[in-house]
Amino acid sequence: MDMETLLVDSRGLEQVESVLASSFARSKARAATLGPTYLQLWETLETCAAGGKRFRPRMVMTAYDCLSGPDRATAALVAASFEMLHTALIVHDDVIDRDFVRRGIPNVAGTYRNQAEAAGLGVDDATHRGLSMGLIAGDLALSSAHRLLDGVRTDPATRERLGELLDDAVFASAAGELLDVDASISGTAGAEDPLQMARLKTAVYSFESPLKAGAILAGADHAIVETLGDFGRDVGIAYQIADDILGVFGDEETTGKTNWGDLREGKRTALITYVAQRAEWEQISGLIGSAELSADGVEEIRRVLKTSGALEYAVSLATDYAQRALRHLDSTHIPVRLKTGLTPVAAAVLDRVR
Repeated sequence: MDMETLLVDSRGLEQVESVLASSFARSKARAATLGPTYLQLWETLETCAAGGKRFRPRMVMTAYDCLSGPDRATAALVAASFEMLHTALIVHDDVIDRDFVRRGIPNVAGTYRNQAEAAGLGVDDATHRGLSMGLIAGDLALSSAHRLLDGVRTDPATRERLGELLDDAVFASAAGELLDVDASISGTAGAEDPLQMARLKTAVYSFESPLKAGAILAGADHAIVETLGDFGRDVGIAYQIADDILGVFGDEETTGKTNWGDLREGKRTALITYVAQRAEWEQISGLIGSAELSADGVEEIRRVLKTSGALEYAVSLATDYAQRALRHLDSTHIPVRLKTGLTPVAAAVLDRVR
């Protein structure tokens, strides 16, 4: 079971894809009037935005459908807005992490770095060009997310609440990214920091806000909206912990990202925070965060993460948060249809680490 087989039916996703395609078509037409290089940047951004699991739109549409929302076309605009926000955040995240591959292909930064190297630029200059283009592209995607939400036609109070949710998602994600960068630089993190980071960096924009947006648009009452936020928070934390595990132990062909990135950057994930409090830390502390990290070094880190119990701990933690999420759905005010639609989400998160 995975996110691609869950939740909203294909008609809802087709509407979202149509909205995204129209948005990119308008932006490319505008860009073409300013020159071919600008058009190329938009084309590259569109390529990098394609091929994702679209589960943020799935969250919006599932909450909306399961609460009997009457206007899927409007919901698709909201869903597309959150997907465009996701595109912005991952493009910027790749710049911060100096990753040049996403979903198994060169990302925006990687595409422009490769082009610069092919044109004869040195490694440093080509890398700078790639990262610069990633920064610009991420800004464009973020602007597009807000523009898509501006297109939603509903009552003023609902529009305001939707806007606040998108703003909350951006605001929290920036705070989470800051925690991530600070922890990587300082080399220290408390036991709770990775969980706070997971909530801010991932759970809010990927689960909490999209679910609440779908419910608000469908006219759900306050209790349902808040419970969906609680569910989204806990399942989002579980998802990020699972993602961190896959970032070290996952198959690159499956994840579409290098599994050296987090180790090279020295990210203080639940895995690393656990082992950092144990004697085994001395065996790998010089490897974590090293720009010279080798394949042998990666294998040594993986070995220690297993023997120290860090891997088992992280899997247990992800399982605990997924189960917490499920308990929120047992609330008496959650409709059966909504519970049925969202229960598989937690199972899909757990499947990622099994």
